Parts: sequence; C-alpha cells; structure tokens
Amino acid sequence: MASNKHIKQTPEERAEFLRARRRGFSGPLMFVVVIVAVIFVMSVFLRVSDVQVEGNVHYTDEEIIRAFEIEEGDNLFFFDRIAAAARAYSKLPYIKEVAIERRLPNKVLITVEESTALAYLELGDEEWTMDDTCKILGKAAEGELSQLVPIVGIDPGTLLIGETLTTSDANSATVKYLSDVLWQLEKRGLAPETNQVDFTDPDSPSFSYGGRFTVVLGRNNALEHKFGMFVSVLEQLKPGDVGTIDVSDGTTAHFRPD
Repeated sequence: MASNKHIKQTPEERAEFLRARRRGFSGPLMFVVVIVAVIFVMSVFLRVSDVQVEGNVHYTDEEIIRAFEIEEGDNLFFFDRIAAAARAYSKLPYIKEVAIERRLPNKVLITVEESTALAYLELGDEEWTMDDTCKILGKAAEGELSQLVPIVGIDPGTLLIGETLTTSDANSATVKYLSDVLWQLEKRGLAPETNQVDFTDPDSPSFSYGGRFTVVLGRNNALEHKFGMFVSVLEQLKPGDVGTIDVSDGTTAHFRPD
C-alpha cells in the first residue's frame, strides 16, 4: 500500500518529499556544526590576556592574581571561577567577599572586599587580630595594636588564620556573642574609643569606653537596643562624668557614677 502511494505522487510532490527529508537530516546536523564551531571559537580565541583587580588594600594585585591562579592564556569561559574563589579564600585570610567577572573578549575583573582588623586577643606571648566576625586574620604587626580593641576573658583554642575564633572549651555561643558586640562597635563607629571588651563573665560581658565608662551588657539579647540605649545615655552625660552604664536588662539604661 505504501509503495503504491509513492508511485501515484506527482513530480512536484516527490520533490517536496525529498526536500523535507533533507531538511529533517540537515537540522540536527547544522545544530551540531554550530555547537562545534562555538566551542572551537571559545577554546582558541577567547583567551585571558588582561586581569584587573579592584577593591584590594591589604594585598597587591599580583598577590591576588597568584592566589586565584589565573594565568595569561587561560580560557575565558572554561575558567572555574568557583574553584578560583575558594583558593583565594584559603590563601588570603583578609579576603571577605569576592566577585569574578568575565568581559569579552579577553578580560577578567576581580573585585574583592577585604576584612578589616578590628580587635585582638593574646595567646601566650602573641597577639592575634580578628575582624568583626571573629575571623582570625593573623599575628598583629608592629604598631598595629594601638588601633585595635583588646579582648580579655576569653581562653582561645587553636587559632587558624582565615578561620573563626574558637575557645578552649569550644563555646560557640561566646564567640557568637563577641562577634555581635564587635559588629555593633564597628557599625556605630564606637570601636576607636573602646578601650577593652571583657568576657571574663560570658553571661554578662562589658566593655570600657573612652577611658571613662564601663558598659555592662548582660546576656546576649536585644543587643541592638542595648547599644542604642548606651549611645543615647552617652549623649546626655557631661564631659566630666565617669562611671558605669548598665544596659543589661535590655529595657532601661542605668548610670552609676564613680
């Protein structure tokens, strides 16, 4: 039956039937050819020849490029950005955030945000710096300590550069509380006048401010409000006032003069 149907086709119908068959074969074949051509162009022509770095302060451009292991001639599209960022985080502890952007035809732009040393604590006869997330940045450089907030009352465990602080008793709640306090000090611009943060009593830490006040924080709750109350009280005190500002109950600030 099928053969009889073809025999009865007109020449025009037969020609159209053959053209349709050719189109059916040429479509997938053309798709494969295009894909192969694109891969060839990407692998041969789109090679890295320009790497630029923005946002870096602590590290040089060359240090960052080496950490990312980007080399001239690397393929622009096959370059593994996730793996490169992971290498940078492990090698450069001051790197906080990073973005890698590919720009045709041959450029890679690396934008970094660096951590800033905010505080330090002592381990033996060494001082170790950290940022406001309690990430350990390294041993303090000469002359650096005068610009940082000393942390006392915490017995650190093994300190690893680029990793979050741990305590000798693995108390993550204490580290979290310290991080929250440091973040508030940094966010509100209070760190330069903070003389010390004391976690001797982890349930009610305190900090010394301006060489005049001891601020008692109590438990780690309503910290945003507690710091807001402290700032409000600070604005109302006189230049010669010295004493304790207690915001531990989270609702009312109490000033006790010395």
